[in-house]
Amino acid sequence: MRAVASYRVLPLTIPLAALAVVSPANEYRAQGIAAPDCDGPLQVLILAVPAVFIYGAGALLANRAGRRFHRLVSILCLIIALATVPNIAGAVHELYRNTADGECRG
Repeated sequence: MRAVASYRVLPLTIPLAALAVVSPANEYRAQGIAAPDCDGPLQVLILAVPAVFIYGAGALLANRAGRRFHRLVSILCLIIALATVPNIAGAVHELYRNTADGECRG
């Protein structure tokens, strides 16, 4: 019963996860412009890291419940959490690229 009550959070955070998956780490490069985007990677990380934690925890908690419905929810949460990981890696790579090039100094 506790697992079902905690499922209420998951539909509320779908927009957060969708933005975390879709947002590019460098909006300029996504448009074809070769320019640094100093605030883009942080915007992606602000959205993606909580989505990974929420849906990762949802996958773990739902898997512990053990029934077929809970396992289905666990798989869906795991898919959403894993879909955001490449965007986090791209944002971290973009942060390191900006730091190494010295382009985004405040």
